[in-house]
Amino acid sequence: MLPPAPRLPEARTLIEMDRYFVLHAPRQTGKTTILDTLASELTAEGDTAALAFSCERAKAAGDDYPAAESLLLDSLREAADLSGWPKKLLPPGAWPQVTPGSRFGAALSAWCRRSPRRVVLFLDEIDALQGNSLVSILSQLRDGHNKRSKGYPFPASMVLCGLRDLRDYKVASGGDPTQFSSASPFNIIADSLRLGDFTAGQIAELYDQHTQKTGQQFTKDAVDRVFELTQGQPWLVNALAHEITSTMQVTGTITTCQVDDAKERLIRARTTHLDALAARLHEPRVKQVIEPIVAGTSPGTDIAFDHAASYVHDLGLIRGTRDMVIANPIYREVLLRVLGDRTERFVRADPHSFVLPDGRFDLARLLEEFVVFWREHGEVLIQQEGYHEAACQIILMAFLHRLVNGGGHLDREYAAGTKRLDVLIRWPHTGPDGERLMQREAMELRVWRASANDPKPEGLAQLDRYLDRLTLTTGVLVIFDRRPEASPWNERGDFEQATTPSGRQVTVLRV
Repeated sequence: MLPPAPRLPEARTLIEMDRYFVLHAPRQTGKTTILDTLASELTAEGDTAALAFSCERAKAAGDDYPAAESLLLDSLREAADLSGWPKKLLPPGAWPQVTPGSRFGAALSAWCRRSPRRVVLFLDEIDALQGNSLVSILSQLRDGHNKRSKGYPFPASMVLCGLRDLRDYKVASGGDPTQFSSASPFNIIADSLRLGDFTAGQIAELYDQHTQKTGQQFTKDAVDRVFELTQGQPWLVNALAHEITSTMQVTGTITTCQVDDAKERLIRARTTHLDALAARLHEPRVKQVIEPIVAGTSPGTDIAFDHAASYVHDLGLIRGTRDMVIANPIYREVLLRVLGDRTERFVRADPHSFVLPDGRFDLARLLEEFVVFWREHGEVLIQQEGYHEAACQIILMAFLHRLVNGGGHLDREYAAGTKRLDVLIRWPHTGPDGERLMQREAMELRVWRASANDPKPEGLAQLDRYLDRLTLTTGVLVIFDRRPEASPWNERGDFEQATTPSGRQVTVLRV
């Protein structure tokens, strides 16, 4: 485990300044570990009683704010009792009997009044509070915070920790996120910190701890591959290493091949973390952001889209609110596999029949089979696809996945505003002399939409750049015709040969 505190040095500074602030990050990134460590370090220094406790129990209360107060106070007392502190630092034996809606604030004040140290609180899983309960608790915190200047005993610093940023708490409690009035319980927050992902150096440091303990090494290329696949997402970094060392039980030096195998196993198993992210895809705010990313269309420019993008970023699904790209290659693959589940059930072709006698993959036949599939099922699948704007890309990706992924790999690149989705098929096979070879086939997917020009010229230029980056001499450009005047479904599927601006000969498939 990496030392938690150096990952968020600003938190310590804000606490020392007696600030109230939000710490947010996607799930499984180390928030709770950092809070527990900060609480222990601050308490050990002798002038602070710092306590972290979870608000998760209060989720069951919903809008019942008196019940939420009781559940929070139960969690707080339990955490204090388990802390091992001397009795003088613990909260009072009985909470003040006051009107519901003010009990939580009164309890904190009573504790601070008797504590010989400054009290610092970390409210973990603050997302669990909902509606009126969330408003009630935050209102009490704001009231106590503002009365501190008049000598009112209240926690010196407080950290609200959860998945979401401050603005989204206001949305969750029914407020207008664009309005932060003086009476708002949300305006006490001095700052909002987001816990970042691991750097490549931190991954190397983490894996080196395993090497020091067991003697088993990761090659530098393997560590670099982990960073490439995860972009430092902490759960994925740990899950890949655990899959390799514990589940796959690799005993020698760990290489990039084993990292790739572990990645595929995690995706196929659809572990809880990945499944939880995938379950979000049909939330309206998530779909609003992910659909233009998959389709390559331009994202929205209004305030509602900005708020949706912030929410999806807080979930950890996208890298930033401006780039509009999926956070890492593993998420990128999981999202398309989940969205393509329905289509895969329609694919009846035998994957083994696409392997040529020399062990290579028969891409030409796959394209011909896709034309047959598209004519038969395309219209129905597009109508059924929830991500309507990205339906063509999702359907072809599902078809490829069903037929390629048994013996090969699919690498996908897509982002909002690019007007395309790039695909690289990697197919390992054995050469005539027994050597291990890797067949690579590149494809670019474009959509011809209503009132737009034929995307072929721009597609050829972009495919040319993609092939140049991959050092390949040929590729495939697939153009989906979504115009009202497109040919009847049973006539679609024309192949032609074309030349890219640099002179590469490529295949163009129009469907």
